[in-house]
Amino acid sequence: MSKRVYSISINGKVGLNLHDLNNEKSEGNQLTTRNVTITDKAGNLATVNAVSGDMLKHIQSSHLFKIAKEDEELPLCQGCEKFDANRITIDDEFDEFTGNSDNTKSDIVDKMLEMCTLDDTEGILVTNNKKNVGRDSTVEFGWLVAIPEEFNSENLFHVKYSDLEKSEGTGKNEGQNIFYRPVNSGQYAIVNNLEVARIGYNDISKEFVLSEEEIEARYKALLKSIMLTYYSPEGAMRNTQAPHMTSFEGVVSISYSSVPAPTISALNKNYKEEIGSIAETLNTIGEEVELKEFNSMAEFCAIIKDIIQETSPYGVQE
Repeated sequence: MSKRVYSISINGKVGLNLHDLNNEKSEGNQLTTRNVTITDKAGNLATVNAVSGDMLKHIQSSHLFKIAKEDEELPLCQGCEKFDANRITIDDEFDEFTGNSDNTKSDIVDKMLEMCTLDDTEGILVTNNKKNVGRDSTVEFGWLVAIPEEFNSENLFHVKYSDLEKSEGTGKNEGQNIFYRPVNSGQYAIVNNLEVARIGYNDISKEFVLSEEEIEARYKALLKSIMLTYYSPEGAMRNTQAPHMTSFEGVVSISYSSVPAPTISALNKNYKEEIGSIAETLNTIGEEVELKEFNSMAEFCAIIKDIIQETSPYGVQE
């Protein structure tokens, strides 16, 4: 029997050059890149470029959607079939089910888990028929944060030239448009957690709702979507500013017992050593945690492939 995984954590840093994956606002002809302020262990503040966890989560769920569309073992509700942001809340069958007063909140979660892979793994808040039933995501993304002194942001001048006489007075967008677009390069810290043990699990009844085969299929699809997220990071401005990915290094920590996989951000230069020390401590007190280091995208993909082939999710019994 393969090892059963309770949780997985991916911590590392990625080199992205000349990208514009996420922006904060647009004022006039100026597009503003997203920046956040962070602090180091000494309390020193730094303002750095960042890509929001919302963007990363959207990328990952988009990949999972495409995987599920091609696999009959991975059901989707009516909303997720169209990758609609409202997801299962616009499914007619589910709406009718929530409207039945005999169905409890636990019953509603059971129904949602049975009907849809995305709502199971990505989380959803159900408010149909004045109900309020939450499903926490099994996937957690932190911000993709530039490491201070290892990034650069600048604004580039762009213009579209045209014959002004032809467009004058027509109201058409044919004139000479001047605008400024940001471009970013640097090393970015990644924090990503997967609560594998909750796939197919009803948090209210504290029971697994799906069959072992269904849980296994969703587990493998989820891991595949994570792998695709890192080597194919979709986002804003990719038509002309697709990122040049030059490096990827970090640690995949895997917990085989009921403790979270260790997580330390690469904003800490000693993150690998600290994760290793935590894993050693956990193993000493009877837990089981394994670490897999990687120094390239190819090595990372190989690790995810091995996890898919050699392990099972916690919901698959021994």
